[in-house]
Amino acid sequence: MSDLFLINGAFLFIAYLLGSIPTGFLVGYWLENIDIRNYGSSSTGATNVLRVLGTKVAVAVLAVDLLKGAIAVGLVKVAVAELPSLAVSQHWAAWLAVFSALAAVFGHSKSIWLGFSGGKSVATSLGALLMMTLNVALAGVAVFGVTLAASRMVSLSSLMSAIAINILMIAFGEPVPYIIFAVCAALYVFWRHRNNVERILAGTEPKIGQKVSHE
Repeated sequence: MSDLFLINGAFLFIAYLLGSIPTGFLVGYWLENIDIRNYGSSSTGATNVLRVLGTKVAVAVLAVDLLKGAIAVGLVKVAVAELPSLAVSQHWAAWLAVFSALAAVFGHSKSIWLGFSGGKSVATSLGALLMMTLNVALAGVAVFGVTLAASRMVSLSSLMSAIAINILMIAFGEPVPYIIFAVCAALYVFWRHRNNVERILAGTEPKIGQKVSHE
């Protein structure tokens, strides 16, 4: 049992450090010598990067942030499959993947390199989910896309996708650990978007196409 705790601790530490990589902050500093946190929503995520630095940079940030979650889960799956000496059961491996995913999600929003600030964890959550259950993740992306087309609000699209993913996880009969991840990630994403929710209700939430000057 003590070995399992050590293994879990190691994966959690690695996943948190992966999640903590401040992609949006780094590209803002490298490309424009700015701190992205001083502009727009103050988030380091792809949506704020889109508003401040444009589409191409935002797509790159989104891709890396997705990879952070995917790698956190992928490392667990590869280690369990390729290192039988770990002696981790399939049931525990699923929980280990979930704990690592949550560590990466937390790291993205509370980066150790940025004084525990960061993004809103949507992309990193999706990256982890892609490695857990591809069908549900793609369905969640579809819900995001439809909502975005109708509302032009990334925040609302993210929240609707989070709700849909939880419903789909249960409907598709996904393993309990993965359902727990979906619930925890959704609650955390809603918490990180609490100010956005207030603006959505007030009718003042920014929409796609509204660019923020960084001059």
